[in-house]
Amino acid sequence: MFFPPELGLPALALLLLAAFAAGWIDAVVGGGGLLQLPALLLVPGLAPVQVLATNKLGSVFGTATSALTYYRRARPDLRTALPMAAVALVGSFAGASIASSLPVAVFKPVIVVALVVVAALTLARPALGQATALRYSGHAHYRAAVAVGLAIGVYDGVLGPGTGTFLVMALVSLIGYDFLQASAKAKIVNFATNIGALLFFAPSGAVVWGLGLLLGVANLSGSYLGARMAVSSGTRFIRAVFLVVVLALIVKVSHDVWVENLS
Repeated sequence: MFFPPELGLPALALLLLAAFAAGWIDAVVGGGGLLQLPALLLVPGLAPVQVLATNKLGSVFGTATSALTYYRRARPDLRTALPMAAVALVGSFAGASIASSLPVAVFKPVIVVALVVVAALTLARPALGQATALRYSGHAHYRAAVAVGLAIGVYDGVLGPGTGTFLVMALVSLIGYDFLQASAKAKIVNFATNIGALLFFAPSGAVVWGLGLLLGVANLSGSYLGARMAVSSGTRFIRAVFLVVVLALIVKVSHDVWVENLS
């Protein structure tokens, strides 16, 4: 399928608006999938795998744009970012290939607990992420960064929403970067995870290319604006958006847990 035949212009306009907003959120701190993925689920005639695959195509444009913008303006350390991106790509491909056989609902309560802990830690420690204070040096630093990239790459392939947020979270709290540098590196890694998932989905014919390319243009525009705002506004702005997105993720994933297990 190149384009959903039942998707009218008003619905397409709303979908593109959601993709633009998702690109902005992703560029600042991640979590744009909270908007773009649910919006795609409302498109008539799309199977779940087509929704996941088309979402990845749209997101690739946004993460590529924000990664380039951050690189030009914030100059993240590529010696850390590129190895993370490489293992994250492999992890995302592996996660996408095994997603159908894993009981995804089992992971969601763990994710809620992790998000609540991170939100509480960020609120309780206002200085967290305000300045870079690396917790490791030498090879230990790169091992920790690669471990983060692999783990979150697999998560992106299996589940997806909030990947950028989890990357920022890990780079700030576990590695010791400030929010601006963490966001810059997260975009490079997130671009790689999107590519990894697409490498799995595209050969199977799951990508709706026409719709995905339109989403990509909207996502790209939002990402460019968001990345420029984040770089110019600095760590305090990114921290504020980070907390809002984490709280939104808590609400979204908690609702999923309730619907799937308790309702």
